[in-house]
Amino acid sequence: MKIKRTKLAFTIAIVSAMALSSCGEKYTSEVKDGITVVSNQEGATLGHSADSGVKIIAQDRYAFKDLNKNGTLDAYEDWRLPVNERAQDLAKQMSLEDIAGLMLYSSHQSLPGRSRGFGSSTYGGKSFTESGAVASDLSDEQKKFLTDDHLRHVLITSVASPAVSAQWNNNAQAFAEGLYLGIPVNTSSDPRHGSDSYAEFNAGAGGDISMWPGTLGIAATFDPALMKQFGEIASKEYRALGIATALSPQIDLATEPRWSRFDGTMGEDPDLATDLAKAYVDGFQSTDGGDWGMQSVNAMVKHWPGGGPEEGGRDGHFGYGAYAVYPGKNIKDHLKPFTEGAFKLDGPTKMASAVMPYYTISTGEGEKVANGYNKYLITEVLRGKYGYEGVLCTDWGITRDITSVSKFEGKPFGVEGLSVAERHYKAIDAGMDQFGGNNDMAPVLEAYKIGVAELGEDAMRARFEESAVRLLTNIFRVGLFENPYLDVEETKTIVGNSEFMTAGFDAQLKSIVMLKNSNKSLPIKTKKKVYVPQRYVAPTTNWWGVTTEPKTIDAFNMEVVAKYFDIVNTPEKADFALVGITSPDGGVGYDDADLEKGGNGYIPINLQYSPYTADTAREVSLAGGSPLEDFTNRSYKGKSVETINTTDMQLVNDTKAKMGDKPVIVSVKVAKPMVFSEIEGSASAVLVHMGVQDQALMEIITGAAEPSALLPFQMPADMLTVEAQFEDVPRDMQPYTDADGNAYDFAFGLNWNGVIEDARVQKYR
Repeated sequence: MKIKRTKLAFTIAIVSAMALSSCGEKYTSEVKDGITVVSNQEGATLGHSADSGVKIIAQDRYAFKDLNKNGTLDAYEDWRLPVNERAQDLAKQMSLEDIAGLMLYSSHQSLPGRSRGFGSSTYGGKSFTESGAVASDLSDEQKKFLTDDHLRHVLITSVASPAVSAQWNNNAQAFAEGLYLGIPVNTSSDPRHGSDSYAEFNAGAGGDISMWPGTLGIAATFDPALMKQFGEIASKEYRALGIATALSPQIDLATEPRWSRFDGTMGEDPDLATDLAKAYVDGFQSTDGGDWGMQSVNAMVKHWPGGGPEEGGRDGHFGYGAYAVYPGKNIKDHLKPFTEGAFKLDGPTKMASAVMPYYTISTGEGEKVANGYNKYLITEVLRGKYGYEGVLCTDWGITRDITSVSKFEGKPFGVEGLSVAERHYKAIDAGMDQFGGNNDMAPVLEAYKIGVAELGEDAMRARFEESAVRLLTNIFRVGLFENPYLDVEETKTIVGNSEFMTAGFDAQLKSIVMLKNSNKSLPIKTKKKVYVPQRYVAPTTNWWGVTTEPKTIDAFNMEVVAKYFDIVNTPEKADFALVGITSPDGGVGYDDADLEKGGNGYIPINLQYSPYTADTAREVSLAGGSPLEDFTNRSYKGKSVETINTTDMQLVNDTKAKMGDKPVIVSVKVAKPMVFSEIEGSASAVLVHMGVQDQALMEIITGAAEPSALLPFQMPADMLTVEAQFEDVPRDMQPYTDADGNAYDFAFGLNWNGVIEDARVQKYR
């Protein structure tokens, strides 16, 4: 397989008869900004740094990079050879330390590094603001893990600008190229195309890149072709930023409505999620709809075997969410987006290039250990039964220690009693290739020693080379060994250009679901008088313990609203009201205060605004047990929980009372399913979205665009049906039915003519 050349590659338009030498070589070269770019006729375009010591080898009139600086053309340096042959040649040349470093995936890196807290870095021993460094410089930590720990896989989050990202890439690639063997940096990112950055797993969003609805929003379009278009555009922007691996898509089947990562999924239906997963990966991995190339981005699908069925909705980032359960004996639906989607692509790249298991212990599926340590799920099922050949990377931090089930720490669930090195060995023995969030190769080397004592030197070396070949394959086939460098000026024209922004905005319009439109309250003509009440935001504490102060805010960008309507400050003056809220934030399912009061710490997760008491919850949890707890029953039966943003319910109902018979339009940003009974009666029309710009909402409200999206999940009638449903079974709740008689079920949505009954509904419902 050869790398397909595209315009995205950093090339110089110099191919002409004059540029060819008198000896008839089939390549030309030019230097720009310290990077030598060599263009082979009918072959690969090469790029190398003037400072790295890498020279060009001429053979058969073609040019090749002498990455290991030995003066001869090695197989791994020959771009004409199949990728697998090149990867095997390089793996054999690598030292144990080289392979151990290749098996690392860095902790989160922001560009530039923050001065304190999560993602902090130093530059010459000083914080960025004190150092005099520029944003694209390598931090001290980055130089260390690239050199001392031989690390080559880097996860970036926020970047100062596309130009900074591109220049940092060039700096990092030049630095790595100068080291032995010249293995390039494979930079990755969590999703970054939304309109905000709201969590650890979406820390790089927003900014100058094109803005799309999240994957759940695209799922609401029920349109795999749109998902593929997103992948094709996003991959071009990623490569222009220097990103060659996407830590996405998240194809967990969202069968548990209380799960905090629900909004990162593609919904709860296995058939829809399978089609969307296939489209996403095809879009990211193919270059111009074809094979691997310079616009291709490796897709790391997550989280095997499906992170959706968390007991009670508690998330596996914490010890209190360590267990996935299958009361409906339905793991098969959770595997389908992987086995029938991401592993059976329509395009020539055939399957997603990497897989990430989730933190959870999948109860009843092999050993009672987290999925990254589960040999049955990894070797027997994923590798054996389904023949998966790509890279397997752990989720971030599974080998670190844990001291509390409620702290954001390590996730060594089921192996808490092992040492850090023993955990690394157990994961390798289970079939894993790489360790997410680990910058230190020492425990990998210790794991190697454990393996040598158990299996012998030859067997352990072969096992390490096996992982090295897989990891190198993903670097080779996206062209990084040939030319990892970017033209910074070209990056500025690619990332967030008007064409991509327009496509993202059009997708936002298609992702907004209209649930209610009584008396045809929508659309509303422009320049009507609108009353927009402000929204109270309660104080919160995030995963890292950082708190926010309470505040009252505008629910929309009022400058955008003013372009469509005349804003008035009292309900009496208004023709209609526009209320913006978010779905209920009903907690995480655990509270240290309950533990301090003598309870077990476990409480319900609430999907309604009003306080909720879990009188019908399980008497005994389906799973439980931790060395940090002296009990196994994690039941929360009979306990009560309040919702952080109950004032959103009050805002809707109070606004209705003030407006009387005049229309009240309610826009809800939903992160997961919610109980609508508390607010639906006060709303003339209801729009729900999963993250869009306010302009998109205004276009729908005014009728400039017609709503066309459908619910990719059910809205429950009440919390009783939430407690009764099975965590692993899709579409098993009683949906809410509104005053107009419409059930807010999977695949429901309205347009101006009423309930949508089109081919999408027929296919998936």
